[in-house]
Amino acid sequence: MSMHRPAPAERVVPAPGQESVWDYPRPPRVDASDRLVRIEFGGQLVAESRHALRVLETAGAPVWYLPAGDVRLDLLVPTDRRTICEWKGFARYFDLRVGDRVSPAAAWSYPDPKAGYGAIRDHVAFYAARVDLATVDGERARPQPGNFYGGWVTSDVVGPFKGEPGTEAW
Repeated sequence: MSMHRPAPAERVVPAPGQESVWDYPRPPRVDASDRLVRIEFGGQLVAESRHALRVLETAGAPVWYLPAGDVRLDLLVPTDRRTICEWKGFARYFDLRVGDRVSPAAAWSYPDPKAGYGAIRDHVAFYAARVDLATVDGERARPQPGNFYGGWVTSDVVGPFKGEPGTEAW
């Protein structure tokens, strides 16, 4: 059963080639993508993939999960931080370290995701705000508003997005 949240009155109508986050489902959907996703930090290419997965949830910008084989895992340092998602399960977090630069809790993964989300096992997601550059097909991604959400906002996605001021009740 889909549990869409009602779209706010100021919902942006998508133009051709765009998606509205208000058309994304709840619970979230996992979509495969062949778009080129890149992450850079500290002058290093941290990850690059054409095999990423997008997790799409009502009111949230897409969260990009990259296969572990396309990520410089040697730059990720496990932390004690854990969170739980009602849909995906327990997430573990990683600091991103390049030389003397550290971005705390810049990445996360679901080592044992709940049923329906097994595709994201052995994948890593990054906060766009906690890396130097996050791109999709060469376009710089902007972080989803708020400090909690890991979605990436690009020109092909319209909101409003949860995390913006006044969205606390969403």
